Amino acid sequence: MSAAPALPPGVERDYPLARLTTIRTGGPADYFARADTQDRLEALLKWAHEAALDVGVVGSGSNLLVADAGVRGLVVKLDGELARIEHENRHLVCGGGARLPQASARAASVGLSGLEFGVNIPGTVGGAVKMNANAYGGELGRVLEWVDVSTPAGTDKRRPEQLGFAYRRSNLGPREVVARACFSLERSDPKEVKAVLADMRARRREAQPSGIKTFGSTFKNPDDPRAEGRSAGQLLEAAGCKGLQVGNARFNPKHANFIENVGGRASTDDVIALIAEGRRRVHERFGVELEPEVQFLGDVDASALWGAP
Repeated sequence: MSAAPALPPGVERDYPLARLTTIRTGGPADYFARADTQDRLEALLKWAHEAALDVGVVGSGSNLLVADAGVRGLVVKLDGELARIEHENRHLVCGGGARLPQASARAASVGLSGLEFGVNIPGTVGGAVKMNANAYGGELGRVLEWVDVSTPAGTDKRRPEQLGFAYRRSNLGPREVVARACFSLERSDPKEVKAVLADMRARRREAQPSGIKTFGSTFKNPDDPRAEGRSAGQLLEAAGCKGLQVGNARFNPKHANFIENVGGRASTDDVIALIAEGRRRVHERFGVELEPEVQFLGDVDASALWGAP
């Protein structure tokens, strides 16, 4: 790692990242900072670029695995102005650090429809843009009007067609961070939109574990015909993965597509080994290759998750 210039104000060394993830695993970041304004974010990205440091972003921390050895480089978390949600006519302008469920609720409260699916995506707006998030038949790219993308050279506005959206991915590169996003929505009766949100929350509570440290959805639902329309969770359950434990990581007994940190003692390596074993069992039984829904920070050995199960 290159020697970094003098630390900008507010940059911390050896910051423990596990507390910022929903699964609570992984080691510290060499450098960590919160960015509460666009200027602050640009300055941090410029500093990292000049210091030849990799940049990672932590949002809500779901579906995120931090290397047990920690993260070399700078990790940024957006807050303050960059976590704000503002309403302008039929538009919702959100900071990249705003939580998507809160954005959905805000849209409903002002009678705007189109972002309901976000109520069940436990991530930030910036992370949702980067991953082209979708759930329950909704797709972020359909309602996104523009994003402000900050880089070491400054911030520029991009349209959805410039983001290279594909299934659960975009073309945003290293040191490119979504500072803000604008959603173009449709006017609707607030009571009706709120009723939709309530129904979607209820379905989530009924189907998914709550009150425990989980990783979030472990695998994407397959479109392989051999799955016969079954979800990843149903395939894992049929392959005997409910309650399966490796180290201190366990597939949740209620919903097999969620991994929990038993006793708060799991390592990232435990989680990866469990994901690999679940994937192997489903392939062995059904011939379906489940695709992990996971992002990494740091030098994580994830070789067991890819290629032939």
